[in-house]
Formats: sequence, structure tokens, C-alpha cells
Amino acid sequence: MNTISTNSFQANGKTYRPSNKPIVVICIDGSADEYLDVTAAHGRLKALTHMSKTGYRGMVRGALPSFTNVNNSSIVTGVSPAVHGICGNFFYDTTKDEEVMMNSAEYLRAENLLAAAANAGRKVAVVTAKEKLRDILSHKLTGIAISAEKANQAKIETHGIDDVEAKVGYHTPIIYSPEASLFVLRAGTTLIQQGLADFLYLSLTDYMQHTYAPDTEESLAFYEEMDKEIGKMLELGAVIGATADHGMNAKIKSDGSPNVLYVEDMLEQQFGSGFRVICPITDPYVKHHGALGSYVVVHVDDKSRLEEIKTWLSLQPGITEVHDRLSAVRNLEQPEDRTGDLVVLSGRDVVVGRRPQYHNLAALDGTLRSHGGRYEEMVPMVISHSLNSEYRIKAAGDPRNFDIFDFTVNGTH
Repeated sequence: MNTISTNSFQANGKTYRPSNKPIVVICIDGSADEYLDVTAAHGRLKALTHMSKTGYRGMVRGALPSFTNVNNSSIVTGVSPAVHGICGNFFYDTTKDEEVMMNSAEYLRAENLLAAAANAGRKVAVVTAKEKLRDILSHKLTGIAISAEKANQAKIETHGIDDVEAKVGYHTPIIYSPEASLFVLRAGTTLIQQGLADFLYLSLTDYMQHTYAPDTEESLAFYEEMDKEIGKMLELGAVIGATADHGMNAKIKSDGSPNVLYVEDMLEQQFGSGFRVICPITDPYVKHHGALGSYVVVHVDDKSRLEEIKTWLSLQPGITEVHDRLSAVRNLEQPEDRTGDLVVLSGRDVVVGRRPQYHNLAALDGTLRSHGGRYEEMVPMVISHSLNSEYRIKAAGDPRNFDIFDFTVNGTH
């Protein structure tokens, strides 16, 4: 029997005191609370229902924008985007005058708590569905870090493990499939079983949530299979915390067509040229969302008209919030040097984009379901073990999804 370290460790001003049990945190990408409710109502969510009864289930507030890179970075650092610096999948680097992907750890400004756990003696593993996240999540980590997307390319020297397919017993999945997320969970189970990891972060992909509503058979079957893998980890004695990086909503009109506001076009028609709209949801996975979400950043050439532009935008149907830079930093927890002059959020059923030519709606695999704004900010948190008195009080306040390691490690009996 391998001895599991109980050494405490610190990251970003917070101390973690782990037990001698395997600790698993799962990010169920895109999982709005109704996915759990509907699947449980059909009797197909046994493990998570058990966790809800014997442990804890509640709602927590994610980080804005409610996108993948932002919230995964918050979860593995325990802090907001204002601190860790990752404010989208994509941003405009004003110093370089270049629009760039934010999928590199070079943009991370905070400590990785997973690296701290490994330095304290835990056997740490990161398994992510999307390769784009692996570099950020494994920043300075001595341990295992693999993606389902490129599991067959993992090597000891670069990933901390090899022969992943043979160990897990499944082939490297297609990223646009339920198998991508299930592979992550199966790998987690395998790593615990084989004594290769005792402190795990498992980050899934939201292809299924982008493609299927909660009450569809495809969604129900996926959540049922996911739940079975979580049950296996519970049987191995793991303390499990599960949350989501963001929720998911249909972004369609009454006729089922995409409900899109092309903000750069709107601004140019009203005020003339001089605008650059950045869609922070932009990433290589175009079948998910067509680079359309409910949050965009606007860079304005003529700063003297900012208040006028802000007021006009805030009055447009479908737009729910418009923040200037100071407000975005204070109220949306954005890093000041990486946000724009204005930040625009849209309604529950609306997405905001740049111009039609920047968004390939033909690539969508199904209807348009997306995220990014205020309406995808609240997500579930489920913990397998009961909370102690201190954390029951914290849970009644304003817990964040990026408190999940704190709750799972420090808050359980």
C-alpha cells in the first residue's frame, strides 16, 4: 500500500491540508445545474446523487467571462482572473499589437496549486480533454499531465507517463465526442488504481453540452456514463469535488436560428470606423460554438467618445451589461492591462460576435448553444464528503467554483 502524503502546502496565500485519501477535483465543462437535475430525475445519476446526500451540493459563482481557459485557470490557482491574468481563450495584446491565443502558461501570473501539492509530496496528475489547456494546468508541475485529445503522444519525459492507451484500456478519442470526457475520467480511475496519482485534477470538454440540451437521450446517456466513472473513484476511497467552469444556454431565436449581435458591425454603422472587437471565446474548437459567446471586449480608437458609445451599446436589445475598463476590473475581476476599453455581455439567449465573416456557423455540430456571460456564471458544486462547520458557513455565503480545491481538501470531514 502506497503511503499518501499529508504534508500541507500553500499557493497564492492559501494553505491546503490534505488527508491521506486520494483527492479528485473534476471540472465538468459546460455543466449547467439542470444537466445534473434532469439526469438525476431519470434515475441515471447514482454516484453524484449519493454524493449530494452524504456530502454537499450547492451553487457557486464562476469567474467571468464564463469561458474554459479563464475558469480552469482559476480552479488550479484558487484566485480570480484579476490575479492569475488569464481573461479569455483569446485576447488583444496591445503591447504587441497582436490578437493571440491565451493557451500558454507564459500568460499565467499566479502559482499553480497542483505544482505546490506535488512539491509537498503528493502524486499529482492533470488529465484534460483539450490539449489547449495542458500547458496552463501543468505549469511548473512535477507529475503527470496528459490530454485525452493527444493521449497517444504522451511520453515520460514530457508528460510524466507513457503507454496511456494501454494503461487506460481505451484508444485516444475524437475531441468532438462524448468519449473525450469519458477518457479523462477513465484515466483518473486508472491512475488511482495503479498508484500513479493520489491528487488529481480532471477537466472535461463541453462538446456534449454545446450540442445537446439536458433532456435529450444523448445527454442523459453521457451523464450516466460519466457518473459510473465517478462511482468507481468513490469505491477507491477518493474524496471528490465536482464543479463546472461555466453553464450553457441555447442562443437561438424562436425559429431556432442563431441569435447573434455582430457588435463590430453595429458600432461601425452607428459611429464609423475605429473599433476592434475581440471574442475571448475564440479557440480551435469551432464545432462547439463558432467563436460566438455572450461576452466580448471592445477596443476603441477615439477614447473621447467612450461614454457615448457605452451608453448607446447598453440600450441595444439583447445587450445586458456594458462596462468600461475600470468597471470591468472592479466588478468583473479582470486584469486591467488585458481587457479592453469596453466589455459587453449579452442576454441568456443571445451571443455577441464581431462580424459575420469571422464566425463560421456552418461548422456548428447542431444548434447554437454557448456561454460566456452572466447567465452561465452560476454552476453546481458537489462534494462527496460532508462539510465541516467552517465550510458550511462558507457555502452559505458566496462560494466560487475556484474554491473547489479548498472545499474538497480543507472543508471535508
